[in-house]
Amino acid sequence: MISILSSVRLSLISAALSALLLAGCSLKQDMAYQPKNRPLSPSDFFTDGRSERPLVENTVARGALENEQFVVAKDSNNFPLPVNEALLERGEERYKVFCSPCHGLQGDGNGMIAMRGMKHPPTYHQDRLRQVANGYIYDVITNGFGAMLGYSAQIPPKDRWAIIAYLRALQLSRNAKVSELPADLREKISHPPEEKKPQTPGGKPE
Repeated sequence: MISILSSVRLSLISAALSALLLAGCSLKQDMAYQPKNRPLSPSDFFTDGRSERPLVENTVARGALENEQFVVAKDSNNFPLPVNEALLERGEERYKVFCSPCHGLQGDGNGMIAMRGMKHPPTYHQDRLRQVANGYIYDVITNGFGAMLGYSAQIPPKDRWAIIAYLRALQLSRNAKVSELPADLREKISHPPEEKKPQTPGGKPE
């Protein structure tokens, strides 16, 4: 009699555990397969069979027209903003926030994250990156490349161009020709100020 009761209890316990396991699996599947439509997936709810709905006539997505002016082809060297001191200062500030941790303050790939073990990004001062189009750099900032993730969510389009302007200034700082400099800078390079010699207590040069 005792053995029969034990068998019944064991069966009941097994059935309860099985029910719990099945319930857990069911919840997991409910979370994995939610009642929703993915982009461009078919749907029988609408008469045209599409889950994604077209825009209302004579409307545009918010911010679409405002940002459209900043989008250029990857092989384009067009610059959609006037390059001035204010843009360069903004680019420097944004570069230090988002780019310098990996690329370094000088754009040589020796940022603090890279120095702590992450793969070093290429220096911006190599020939290949000096010659790439502005549109290529904009695309990399937007969508990422290699180990670098895209920054489209963190950096607005206008600030991306500010960073590109500052980056070009960084590249120019190491590769500018003397003939391309303004006249006053060429004069300073050609005729540097003489170094003042320290004087003795009597007022005569040592």
